[in-house]
Amino acid sequence: MERLHQRLASAEKALNSFEQLALLDTLSEIERDAAIQRFEFTFEATWKAAKQYLYDVEGIDVGSPKGVIRSSREVHLFNDEETVQALEMVNDRNLTVHTYNEEVAFKIKQNLPRYYQLLRTWTDRMKRHVK
Repeated sequence: MERLHQRLASAEKALNSFEQLALLDTLSEIERDAAIQRFEFTFEATWKAAKQYLYDVEGIDVGSPKGVIRSSREVHLFNDEETVQALEMVNDRNLTVHTYNEEVAFKIKQNLPRYYQLLRTWTDRMKRHVK
């Protein structure tokens, strides 16, 4: 359980950093790229916390982000709509290597506020079940 607490603390720290840029309406190109970078590491920290949660709390061992999201739905950390959004978020996360493409960067930026809220909800639900 100690590892789970560490992972949740990491996710919380990343979320707080991501929030600073994710919820802003207007960003310069540099700020947009920084927001996308923060999204990347926040997503990584959160899905890894969920992976640990599933293992420690639910006894489910799953290894991929999409598998973790599907299992999170099974244990009611996500509802059906949130699961669809989370799977879209994984796809966008995989596109972040293409942020040099303006269209891709713009699309991902438009989704950041919604992804922030989803990552926050996911983390908060895990924390509630652990405490």
